[in-house]
Amino acid sequence: MTLIARTRARAVETLSLDSPHNRNALSAALVGELADALTDAGKDTGVRAIVLTHTGNTFSAGADLKDPPPPEALVALLRQIIELPKPVVARVTGHVRAGGLGLLAACDIAAAATDATFAFTEVRIGVAPAVISLPILPRTDPRALARHYLTGERFAASEAVATGLLTTCDSDVDKALDPILEGLRRSAPDALAETKRLLTARVLEAFDRDAADLTALSARLFSSPQAREGMTAFLERRDPAWVV
Repeated sequence: MTLIARTRARAVETLSLDSPHNRNALSAALVGELADALTDAGKDTGVRAIVLTHTGNTFSAGADLKDPPPPEALVALLRQIIELPKPVVARVTGHVRAGGLGLLAACDIAAAATDATFAFTEVRIGVAPAVISLPILPRTDPRALARHYLTGERFAASEAVATGLLTTCDSDVDKALDPILEGLRRSAPDALAETKRLLTARVLEAFDRDAADLTALSARLFSSPQAREGMTAFLERRDPAWVV
């Protein structure tokens, strides 16, 4: 079963996460297939920019608890998006949770519908947003992010814009993206690549400095007793034992 749908229009390659049965959760298979699709688009001279979007009502629910990718694979995917020599634009018309926010932050530009919702739910299942912090922390407001990281609360697209997770939101996300994509189509490919390199330098510094430590932290937390309880409670649709 193909998990990434591909279409192209006027040099913009659209990659759609297409696993609606599990709300586009980041399984090992989906992460691998998305990495392959990005590699193909990055090498294709007929592609000026890439739109990353989704089928169903959820952009991504985060890690697939039944088939999670190794932390190293998720780090590699996030870095691949950042290092790709072509702009990657996120298009969100549904909800984004946990690891899905890492994909969002790795993209160069991110637009969402105004009724999309967002949440860092890791703390509620006994883990932390470790690996996804690599692209998120350098690109967001730390004071606003602290609340979302520590509470796991749901927040709106307007707050995601204010925090820095989104570039823009609109009731018609495609209307918001039209001038952005037109601008990318009118830009020289080499100039886009070098300009993106300027913009991502700080983010890649975080990867070089912190990726190994955050990968180890993620692996340790996911194997902890609290994470086992949290994931079991999530799958059983009940509160974990620590809720007071």
